[in-house]
Amino acid sequence: MKPNDSEIARKVKELVPAKRVALIHDWLTGMRGGEKVLEELCLMFPEADIFTLIHTPDRISEGIEKHRIIESPIVRLPFGRRFFRTYLPLFPWAMESFDLKGYDLIISSSHSVAKGVIPTPDALHVTYAHTPMRYVWDVRSDYLGPQQLSQPLRAAAGLVAHYLRIWDEVSAARVDRFAANSGHIRDRIRKYYRREATVIYPPVAIDHFSLEHKASGYFLVVSALVPYKRVDLAVEACSRLGLRLIVVGEGSEDRKLARLAGGSVEFVGSVSLEKIIELYQGADALIHAGEEDFGIVLVEAQACGCPVIAYGRGGALETVISDGAERTGVFFHEQSVASLMELLRGFDPDQFDAEAIRRNAERFNRDRFLNEMTEFIHNAWEDNREHAGRFV
Repeated sequence: MKPNDSEIARKVKELVPAKRVALIHDWLTGMRGGEKVLEELCLMFPEADIFTLIHTPDRISEGIEKHRIIESPIVRLPFGRRFFRTYLPLFPWAMESFDLKGYDLIISSSHSVAKGVIPTPDALHVTYAHTPMRYVWDVRSDYLGPQQLSQPLRAAAGLVAHYLRIWDEVSAARVDRFAANSGHIRDRIRKYYRREATVIYPPVAIDHFSLEHKASGYFLVVSALVPYKRVDLAVEACSRLGLRLIVVGEGSEDRKLARLAGGSVEFVGSVSLEKIIELYQGADALIHAGEEDFGIVLVEAQACGCPVIAYGRGGALETVISDGAERTGVFFHEQSVASLMELLRGFDPDQFDAEAIRRNAERFNRDRFLNEMTEFIHNAWEDNREHAGRFV
């Protein structure tokens, strides 16, 4: 444990004296932004049990693995462990199957179905929402469009998406309090669930990223290679302009992006954190062409002093400063190859102050998250206890 980890857990226990705590997470198959939030929740509640659809031990951090982890019935279905995503229509049933009797505090970390567990009537259920289920709401065309599926499959997928939208909205009523990872997600929660949410930016391990930036003549993408991330825009724009681009990440779009790429684009797959830091420190800029919920990668790059080129919507508007002496990046405002190419033609990394970029990243440090999340759960706990006392 880190030197202050026990102190953090003790402080949380004093403010939130829950007897049994359940942490709910969609699935545990890698360490991305959502899992890093879960890791901090595990620190806050070291004796909590974790409930999840599926768990892949060798891809999860030690901090999470220390906890008792309960998997859903999905893993017992044919090929359920290897191809669990094919059972998407059964995800609501799988979450609702968890027995949460005896838990007086339930914290769901949700970007898909985790918030849909069924708590007991007297339990407090708070959700840290990374996003409403994106593939059935605002970016469903990126997953269910004609480029991804044939007409018969689109029709079937459309029926499934309709069912999931209804369930997603209805199950939001099972949550007592929502926290959102950005103002952008707070607005989507208000739109789709008709609920208010407290904005708590996710933790970024700023101290792991040192300020040693020196532009070395290449652009960088660090992303899952999936449709809504729009890595294709960066690949095509840099290929047409003959600009060197290094792409870090893996995903379902691997082959498509390789076909789009010219000779100036290099795909390096999944690499170590040390290598990613090295790439941040040498890049002219990080390119991020998708509409982000928050964008931890954008903050990590800035922690190294690396400027950001981002699509000007979503969470990027909250993490990147585009005006004034303290600016940390620039936005393109049309999600197209032409718009990105126009910006890249005139981009000069020497126009940015690496120290100012680092200062902006420090706003999203880990201690801030822990303090704000503790206060959020404490207030919900006190309100729930006061409300329950009225009926005793």
